[in-house]
Amino acid sequence: MSKILVVDDDVASCRTLQVHLRNQGHDVEIAHSVDQGLAAAETKPDLVILDIRMPGRSGLEGIPDFKTALPQAKIIMITAFHDMESTIEAMQSGADDYIHKPIDIDELESAIAKLMVPVQESENLLPAHIGDTSSLSMVGRSRGMKEVFKTIGMVAKSPATVLITGESGTGKELVARAIHRSGENPGGPFVAVNCAALVETLLESDMFGHEKGAFTGAVGRQEGKFSLARGGTIFLDEVGEMSPAMQAKLLRVLQYKEYTPLGAKQAQTTDARVITATNVNLEEAVKAGKFREDLYYRLQVVNIHLPPLRERKEDLMDLIQVLLGRINKELHRNVTHISQEVLDCLERYDWPGNVRELENVLMKSIALSHGDALSRDLLPPPLDNLSRKDHNNHAKAPADQSLEEMEATHIARVLEATQWHKGRACEILGISRPRLRRMIRHYQLTPPEHIVIEREEEDFE
Repeated sequence: MSKILVVDDDVASCRTLQVHLRNQGHDVEIAHSVDQGLAAAETKPDLVILDIRMPGRSGLEGIPDFKTALPQAKIIMITAFHDMESTIEAMQSGADDYIHKPIDIDELESAIAKLMVPVQESENLLPAHIGDTSSLSMVGRSRGMKEVFKTIGMVAKSPATVLITGESGTGKELVARAIHRSGENPGGPFVAVNCAALVETLLESDMFGHEKGAFTGAVGRQEGKFSLARGGTIFLDEVGEMSPAMQAKLLRVLQYKEYTPLGAKQAQTTDARVITATNVNLEEAVKAGKFREDLYYRLQVVNIHLPPLRERKEDLMDLIQVLLGRINKELHRNVTHISQEVLDCLERYDWPGNVRELENVLMKSIALSHGDALSRDLLPPPLDNLSRKDHNNHAKAPADQSLEEMEATHIARVLEATQWHKGRACEILGISRPRLRRMIRHYQLTPPEHIVIEREEEDFE
């Protein structure tokens, strides 16, 4: 049996969790603010379930005090907000897990079971605080992206080598930059190298530098990327494309923190953190003899896998809004409306090029637009063909909608598809039941007469 302290300003949510966890055999106390929770910490709970947004001090602000008062206790953060910055900050401040509302009981029980397993002298994350993360343009509310954000928060402060895997266009460099900006030296240089863009000789010179006369055309001394990345991070993209000779040189850098520029006699040292990425299955490449096994294990001390966009369609709306803002600023446009027909098209497309393809599609469409709306005729191939097929098979599409109107339409469609089952609708939309109720009232949505809405049970908020 574990002693658990639940700290949440929502009384109903606290009470529901208390009843459920007591039924599971735990000793559970509740508190409704950080200060009340710290007072209750005198009972020495094994686990603290801590809400982020509360009156007075937030859960994030209270983490260091809970870690000081309860150095051996585990902390699970809960929140209704889906943002990478809070996830990273919570994990770096000492949280052991991070769960979004509405709370999935199976997910919570799994987290509790994992954290309550006895471990031998396990080290807790030290209290820390990241700097400004406003420039970290990653969004996602899908389960896969939540895990990515949590892992970034856990590894950013450590010097561990990170291997980022995923299909082309999923945002691997964004993850590398997020790790760098949330790390120990966010003000240091971030230097990116595309290992597939240069032939072997030029890649070696680009990475390690060269002396004058080292090869034909070397008319002067040049510093390499490892030298430029001192005190910061070097990001090696498409590392799976490296030749065997370059793999051996990179392995030496990782083992001994030193390298030798072309034509030089003296080795140089580096303190740059190494982050690599690939869309190649390196494990299969090792089996095929195309990639060094010892280098593979050196690179994937920590592995972060980015899911393809087709597997996280629930992130599409957030991505579209972020990309619209960025592209409008870059192209000096003000596109704020998207027709429902275009939105349907974007949702059904499989996006083989992932987020990069989505950005390119929006970029081309916005560049060709003459007003504030994106319509079917602006879609590039192959989406225009899909849209034309839909146009022939369905009734006339509704008029262009603002983002707010688009949100209302989307919520109405999800409610219709779930027969107004609010629990399933919340799972699809990635929001809490209280927020769904507020949105239903705001947009004045009503169920069809043939659907009977049963009395709602108490919600986890």
